[in-house]
Formats: sequence, structure tokens, C-alpha cells
Amino acid sequence: MEVVFKGIYKRYGQVTAVHNLNLKIEKGALHFLLGPSGCGKTTTLRMLAGLEAVSEGQLFFNGKDVTKQPAVERGIGMVFQNYALWPHMTVYKNIEYGLKLRKLSKEEIKRRIDEVVAITHLGNFVDRLPGQLSGGQQQRVALARALAIRPNVLLLDEPLSNLDAKLRMEMRDNILRIHKQTGITTLYVTHDQREALSMGTNVSVMHAGHLIQTDNPRTLYTTPKTAFIAGFIGETNPVDAVVESVNGSETTVRTSFGLLRSTYQSATFNAGDKVSLSLRPEAIHIDWTKSGTGENYFMTNVEHLTYLGESEQFLLRAAGGHCLKVNFYHAPDHSFHEGSEVGCTIDASDVLVLPPQDMGPST
Repeated sequence: MEVVFKGIYKRYGQVTAVHNLNLKIEKGALHFLLGPSGCGKTTTLRMLAGLEAVSEGQLFFNGKDVTKQPAVERGIGMVFQNYALWPHMTVYKNIEYGLKLRKLSKEEIKRRIDEVVAITHLGNFVDRLPGQLSGGQQQRVALARALAIRPNVLLLDEPLSNLDAKLRMEMRDNILRIHKQTGITTLYVTHDQREALSMGTNVSVMHAGHLIQTDNPRTLYTTPKTAFIAGFIGETNPVDAVVESVNGSETTVRTSFGLLRSTYQSATFNAGDKVSLSLRPEAIHIDWTKSGTGENYFMTNVEHLTYLGESEQFLLRAAGGHCLKVNFYHAPDHSFHEGSEVGCTIDASDVLVLPPQDMGPST
């Protein structure tokens, strides 16, 4: 099922929760809607489900306008943050409930339950009550119940937020496996960028009710359009700068710790423009020999070192007070310590030149 939002607004009195949303969710995609609390992502999900009325705009399923279609007629399966299981019903009865409402035959109900129990690996738990299950098992029951109705679209609203770190990792794998098996178009709402990057076919980032950027995870991380996205998707070092010169696809910017050349600009800039740089922690390279020079080379002082076994994190202070985080995996033995002077370099392709730092939506 292909889903299209066209010029969608959601207003509550004088407050606009979703502004002019235009978004296509491809058939069979595992599409993530990502953003901080209050950005409008759950409201968007509820409009898609038919639980909230659209204030303006149109919503299409496979080209058909379903904007005013009742929720019960949309064929939506939904998994809530709190699972919403009936505590007095067994796993089997919880899954069966929605199928009985659809007045299916006993044979068809059993066939569907057997099918989703197999997909979700719940065969050993069908006679248990929800209170006798772990959080991950309850989450799988909620997923099985949503899948049993054979939805056109599956909606997942912060489905892993109540699980501990180990269970979250396990359930990510389960959801990916189940999505691959079923091929159901799925919209997954979360504020966890790691979930989105590791699982999504495409990711749409929202902020303050606006859709900022939609891309595949790798593109979103490596080529963000705004400073907000660069800071929200993974870690980054934001640096204020001024454009010194522009030469074709190359831009030279002036920072408090020197000139940097960039080959990535998210917009067109001119000399004198104020910009924000995004320097990823893993993109900054330390000069272990302490003898480097040349382009995009600058000096810093070690503020703090954190050894994490497989990685080491440097907190460096550059001229002008900029504090830069640098991450290394399998860092070599070195003699640096707090207070050491350290030379750094960064490739021009990793200096991301973005519009000035703005936590609000792009325009």
C-alpha cells in the first residue's frame, strides 16, 4: 500500500501541530518518522489511522482519497507504546479479539492466529496471560494482534520505548524479520535516531510540526540539510563560521581556529555569509606523529580522554573556545594526556557547510 500525505495540516484552535506535510511512503517500506517530543509525529500517525481528523489537505492510499474515511474502514494495524493488551485474556484470546469483531469463521480465525504466532515466535506462550510475559514478549503479542487483521498499513508508535537496552536490540531484529516476511507498508514513529538509522528504509525528520528532510539513513547522516538534523541524527560538533570564498563546488570558511575547505554545502552560499559547520566526531583525525601541516589542519589541547576498550574519546579545545569531540576505534598507543597539544585534520568532504544554527524548521 502506497501512502501519500498531500498538504496536510492539523490545528487545535490557534495551535498548528502539523504544517503543510507532503510525504510519500512507498509500498512495502519500513518508513520512520523521527523527531523530538512534541514535533507532530504521533499526531501525523493518528491522522493516518483516522483517529484524528485532518484540518486541511488530503490523504491517499494507493491513489484513493481516504481523508474522510472512518478509521474502521482503513485497514490499519496499530501497535501502541503501552501495548494495550487485555490483562484478563490469554495471548491467544488477545490476538483473536480483533478477528472476532470482523466476524470471520472459526477456521479462518485459527488459521490467522497460527500464522502470526509462528511469525512472532509466540508458540510457547499462547495460553499465558500478559502479566506472565516479559516486556519483549508482550510487544510481540501486540504486534501479532495487529498483523492478524492483515492490515493495509502497520503503524508502530514508539514500540520499544518501554524496553531495556538488551530487549530493544532483540526487538529491532524481530521487527526487521517480521517486516521482511510480511512486506506490509509500515510507518514507525520514534525519537530514537539509532532505531531509525539501523532499521529504516527511509527516514523523515520532523521538528516543530514541519517535515525537515526525508532520505535513506546513510544520506540523512552524511548529507543533512540543516544544522538541526546534523545535531539530531547522531553526534556532531557544531561550529560557527563565515564563508571566506566560493569556488565552484568548493567553499572555504573561516573559523576561530583557522580556515577550512569544504566540498559539501547544503545550500548556495556567498562570501561573507554566516554558516554552521557540522564536523562528525569520527571524521576528525588526530595527528599521532605531532608533525602534520597543510590544508584543514588545526591545533587543539586535550581537555579529557575517555578510554572505552574498543574505542577512545578525545575532548579537545580549539582556539576560540570550541570544544570538539573526537571518536576513535582501535586507537593506537599514545602519550597524549590532559593538557597535551594535539594537531587535527579533517577531509574537505567531511566539513559540512549548513545554514546558520537554528533549532527551528527550515523554510
